[in-house]
Amino acid sequence: MIGTDFDTHERSRWAGRAEAYERSFGRLCAYPAEELLDAAAVRTGQRVLDVGTGPGTVAAAALTRGAEVTAVDAEPSMLGAARRNAPGAQVRQAVLPRLPFPAGGFDAAVANFVLNHVSETVTAAGVTTPADLPRLATDRDFPRTEAGLAGLLAAAGLTDVRCVTVAWKHRTDPENWWAGPANGISTIGLLLERQPAAARERLRREYDRLSAPYRDTDGTLHLPTAALLACGRAD
Repeated sequence: MIGTDFDTHERSRWAGRAEAYERSFGRLCAYPAEELLDAAAVRTGQRVLDVGTGPGTVAAAALTRGAEVTAVDAEPSMLGAARRNAPGAQVRQAVLPRLPFPAGGFDAAVANFVLNHVSETVTAAGVTTPADLPRLATDRDFPRTEAGLAGLLAAAGLTDVRCVTVAWKHRTDPENWWAGPANGISTIGLLLERQPAAARERLRREYDRLSAPYRDTDGTLHLPTAALLACGRAD
């Protein structure tokens, strides 16, 4: 039940928010797309399943490699964006873990994700995270390390599992980056929604203060970013 509550909560935070996601977090999430496809050895003629496609970034990149792409997501607004961004892909609504495809129907399955941690801003503004938010059950979680993610894939039955850390500097406009939580995306978005106006103003001030050292002379943010990239084989 905890897992179900958590999944329902997570999906609710993305409902109708594809445009805000593309403007903010989506641009960061796009960076590892090519390396993800390299790890999966995606090439011409392969049947590729892009799980949790979002606005179709990875699906579009796979199409340019000549792959036959099926892209799925749980959120209708994301599917609309995926159809625009990845014309030529078969885009369908589907929710993990039960996907409507037969075993062996694809040569490669990929899923692109980034975990964003913004607790520093929340703490500095004196705002408390709501205690009633659903939490991921401990037995469904994993350490956010190379070994932790590799272990998750191995436990699922994959072989030849490898995991590396991909690091880069994310360049973005400060207003675009703020647009994600300001439009209710993810838990930080829900946190903002629940605050009175004065608390929201404090959060914005702390965001500006904490991000100031990462701003270029033109105001662009240069954010140090890292993601775990893992791959394996389903024998």
